[in-house]
Amino acid sequence: MIEIATSSTTTTLVIAGDLDLAERDQFPEIAARVVGLRRQLLVIDMCRVTFMDSTGAAFLISLADSGRKRGGATVLRGADERDLFVLEVCGALDLFRVDHDHHCEQSDVSTGATPVHLPQRHRPS
Repeated sequence: MIEIATSSTTTTLVIAGDLDLAERDQFPEIAARVVGLRRQLLVIDMCRVTFMDSTGAAFLISLADSGRKRGGATVLRGADERDLFVLEVCGALDLFRVDHDHHCEQSDVSTGATPVHLPQRHRPS
């Protein structure tokens, strides 16, 4: 699932689940919406990404490249080493700013618990 949120200067994509070949049918519509918003900053929240393959990486790369062509920037928030490795293998990691200070949070709806830190998605600085 991919959700889009906007502010006056930023578009934020919140991605949950797999970002892979099985999800590619939704990529063109989402990319068109993001590009159409024409915000200078795109933040991609990957805290809840469970798996990303080269198809998912290509989607992220196309978003970053579109933003860069307009003079914008793309930030990866909550990307773990595995996600960054895929982008590096694709030769595209330099298209992104990586937020190394972000701490991913998740609320437990079933218990009503407050958000907690998920260390498997946090990368130390």
